[in-house]
Amino acid sequence: MRRVVALIDGEHYPPVVRFALAELGELHDVVAAAFIGGTEKVDAEASAEAYGVPVVRGTSAAAAIAEAIERYAPDALVDLSDEPVLSAWDRMQLASLAVAAGVSYIGADFTFDSPRPRVAPMTPTLGIIGTGKRVGKTAVSAYVARRLKAAGIDLVVLAMGRGGPAEPELIRGDEVALTTADLLELAAQGKHASSDNYEDAVMSRVTTVGCRRCGGGMAGETFVSNVPEGARLADSLGKDLLIVEGSGSAIPPVATDADLLVIGAGQGERYVREFFGPYRLGRADGVIIASAEEPVATRASIDGVLGAVRDLRPDVPVAVTTFRPAPIEPVRGTRVFFATTAPAPVLPLLVRHLEEEHGCEVVGSSPHLSDRARLRQDMRSAAGGFDVLLTELKAAAIDVVAAAGRDAGVPTVLCDNVPVSLDGTDLDAVIDEAARLAAARGRAREGA
Repeated sequence: MRRVVALIDGEHYPPVVRFALAELGELHDVVAAAFIGGTEKVDAEASAEAYGVPVVRGTSAAAAIAEAIERYAPDALVDLSDEPVLSAWDRMQLASLAVAAGVSYIGADFTFDSPRPRVAPMTPTLGIIGTGKRVGKTAVSAYVARRLKAAGIDLVVLAMGRGGPAEPELIRGDEVALTTADLLELAAQGKHASSDNYEDAVMSRVTTVGCRRCGGGMAGETFVSNVPEGARLADSLGKDLLIVEGSGSAIPPVATDADLLVIGAGQGERYVREFFGPYRLGRADGVIIASAEEPVATRASIDGVLGAVRDLRPDVPVAVTTFRPAPIEPVRGTRVFFATTAPAPVLPLLVRHLEEEHGCEVVGSSPHLSDRARLRQDMRSAAGGFDVLLTELKAAAIDVVAAAGRDAGVPTVLCDNVPVSLDGTDLDAVIDEAARLAAARGRAREGA
């Protein structure tokens, strides 16, 4: 039987709660109850005699639950409370607390389970997870890989995505430089040649393992994936470090020794404070707030995200960053058409950076790299005016942009997104500390 702690309140008459606990005891081992508030129908000091099980109290519902988890090590919390003691918002906060402790949170019509690793690699492992899609997680991952590789760390990146391969795919990016022609050939084979594992291999010249996943739960669990098989493959390579990259807000089912959390500044503080934001933040050994500049994010939004992180995790190192495009081949002196997934309002800023820092003339651009129909329309509008197609390696970069360039005899140059520190924070220091923790904890596991 599962060990459970019941959440009870003072808005239910004690005999009714005791009746519910007895019913629950038919299915589970009810080891205790956590009293989470309410006084209408019970004395706040009602003892175990009133309920038939030990009762844990705290200064708040969260404190009582934390104490009950620590004292009784349950498999699940079963919520027997109701409005007005707990609102839906309150319950999401408690669910974050529970899943962070590896405990399921069950109510009358809901169940939240803690995402559980299915593989525990021997290789020291650094996770890079995010609060959603298009927060810059893969660009950060590629930058982390480049930095750690330059420091002499032999590493492999395990990436999962919505367009990943049917079988885990090993790419020796440290040995072979994939070209646009190579990616077009992969696309011709029916592969999604803009998947994150290709981006990591091309931008950082490191070994990668690509995997697929489908579906994502609120706490980050995936409905199905081949990541466990990919993790075992990556673990067999004998590398110094394994970097495991999430997909959207989904978290790979792989045990990690340290985690970096990427938060999109434009998402606002709700993505930190609400739903399972506290759970993701609770996992983090370092936080990277990305795209933290106007017009992607207002100053108020940036300050709100940073304030939420500081409130919930005052101990965690934080870097505030934005991204700048960097072609991986020279484009100086050329007329380019630039394709990106960045929001339309930020496009003039990126275009100006390309022209000022890389010496090209941007004669056309599109923020619709993830919308094939609109992307093709944008490209047609600029046809005949450009010498080079410049694109991020995402979404339709290969099957639309590079394919059109091949057909028109125009070269396609791939473009990296490089994170840049803002507000006096130090991105490299946050990365280095997380990598140090992953290595140290990994060595400690080996020696245990």
